[in-house]
Formats: sequence, structure tokens, C-alpha cells
Amino acid sequence: MRWMRTAIGFGGPASGKRRDWHEQAEFLREAERLGVDIFWSAEAWGMDGVSTLAYLAAVTERVRLGTGILQISARTPVMTAMTALSLAAITGDRFILGLGVSGPQVVEGLHGVRFADPLGRLRETVDICRQAFAGEKISYEGRHHVLPLPDGQGKSLRLAQPANDSIEIWLATLGPRSLRYTGEAADGWVGTCFVPSHPEVTWGQVLDGAAAAGRPPGSVACQAGGAVEFGDDLEALIEPRRPGIAFTLGAMGSATANFYNEAYRRGGFDEECRHVQRLWLDGDRAAAAAAVPDRLVTETNFLGTHAQVTDQVRAYRDAGVDVLRLQPEGPAAADRLDTLAEMIDIVRAVSDEATAATPATA
Repeated sequence: MRWMRTAIGFGGPASGKRRDWHEQAEFLREAERLGVDIFWSAEAWGMDGVSTLAYLAAVTERVRLGTGILQISARTPVMTAMTALSLAAITGDRFILGLGVSGPQVVEGLHGVRFADPLGRLRETVDICRQAFAGEKISYEGRHHVLPLPDGQGKSLRLAQPANDSIEIWLATLGPRSLRYTGEAADGWVGTCFVPSHPEVTWGQVLDGAAAAGRPPGSVACQAGGAVEFGDDLEALIEPRRPGIAFTLGAMGSATANFYNEAYRRGGFDEECRHVQRLWLDGDRAAAAAAVPDRLVTETNFLGTHAQVTDQVRAYRDAGVDVLRLQPEGPAAADRLDTLAEMIDIVRAVSDEATAATPATA
């Protein structure tokens, strides 16, 4: 059992609406002082996932900095590799390259790229990045990327930056084939829609892919998590989370391609997720939120008393999660930092339990 690390994210779809970056940066600096291990930048349709990390590299010392995630359709693979090599140099090799395919609405609506064969495009992007990181001349013949173009004036080039094959690549994947590919090729899984009572439908697929590729146990890190809020009234903590989950189940994708909905259905909430999606697509968003089951909220977040949250952390640990991604809640930054500090103490205590229970090896 590996020691559980902690991570937090920032950015996201609504980022950049207010000029509050310096407030966010101060929060993140305090989070580093509390002991958070990884910061992830989001990239949806708000702030980009790169420039903020470059800033944070200058004002942090220890925490690892990852893109959570870069959309593969927003950049060519070589530009993604150049960016990763640059951030690795800037951060003193604290950088993690997190990649994902996003979804059809963003890919086709914002970037003008067809969403067809997302796993194939992800494979090719990872292959080309690995070539670049290894310092090789970049030459690739795929379905989506051919380098150099065979009928042009280009030639196979090696990047001028020094090779750095220690850059980790973590993938945000959800479908069974994509999860197995993550196990085959990635250093970590940026998990979403993780249900600790059914880890076999997500993390289990990653482990199957790693085993099929002959990779030793522990080759791939598992990250998952959710919101953190402490209180004695669990129902009062559950209620505000229903609309966000209803949005995920109903709006994160189209009526025929909602990967989040499909993942939660496989995780033991099939009929409930279908029902919420129908209500959302019919325009009854209040009813959709009300139909979100309590257990889906409590299994995918850390809510309740100190003891209840501790039990939930144990459930994630026992399901194989070794990086716990946290979203501390609270009305002000100071409250969120207090919540984060308490949660870090819980994670350390739960990790100590597992370490003490592991037999010493000679």
C-alpha cells in the first residue's frame, strides 16, 4: 500500500470571469504550506491550463504542478510536447503532463476538430510526445498525424530542448477501452466518476490494461476524489451538491454521448442516471437535481462529521486510490484552508493505518 498523496485543482469552466488570480495563487501557496502534494490546472472554456502553472512554478517550491487536463485537440502533439518540456524545465522537473480528449461539444464547438476516434487521437498524441521527450527525431505515421508530411518540404526534426524522458503522462479517461489504454501507457490516471464501492468499472480496467502490457504493480498511480465539507447535518451537506451532479449527468455531453453519465451507470447507478438525464433533457432541471440519489453524492464526495469523512477516505484507500484529489468547501478562503488542513490530517492518519498494517519485509 502506497502512502496516499493529496491534490487540489484550480481553474475550470468559470475561471477568468473575475480578476481574482492573485487570490487563487495565495490560496494555492497556503495549500502548499499545509502539505498538498499536487496542483492541477483545469482547461475547459475558461483559463488555459499552461500559463497559470508557469506562474505557480515561480512562487512555489515543493508541490508538483500538473495539467488536469490539456485538451489534445487544442494543440498539435509536438506543441504539447514542447510545452511539457518547457514546463518541466521551468518547474525543476515538478511538472506532470495530464492529457484528455475532452468532449464533442468543446472539441467541435471551440476547436473545430472532429471528435471521431478520440482514443486513436490520444494514442497518437502520447506516442509523439514520448518520441519528443526521448530526444528522437520526430517521425510518425498515424491515422490522424503524419510527421513529416510526405508530400511537402518538411523533414523529420529533433526538438532543440534537451531530452527529458522522466516527464510523467497522466490520462483522464472514462470508457473501458480508454481506461485499459491508460494502464498500458500512462504513469497515472486522472480519475473522474470514481465510485469506491465499484472500483472495478474504472480503476479495475486500468489495472487490467497494465497487467496485459506486462507492467509491474504500482506502475500507474490512481487519483480520484471530490468535495470536502464537514458538518453534523449530512442531508444539509448533500443538498447543495445535487445540481452539480445533475448537470454532469444531463449536460456534460450530448443526449447520445455523455461519458460521465455512462461511467456512473456502470458504477452501480444505471437507472438513476438515465432518469436524471431524461429529466434534464426535458428541461426540468429542478426535478433532475432532486432525483440525484443521496448515495451517489456521498460516495463521490467527503461529507459529514470527522468520523464519517475518515471512513470515506478509508473506502477510497481500500479501493486503490493513492492520490486523493480534494475540493475543500467554505464561504471564504480561510474556511476552505481550515477544511483542507483537517482533511490532510485525516489522509495522513489513514495512510499511517495502512502503513502500520503492512508487514515489514526483510
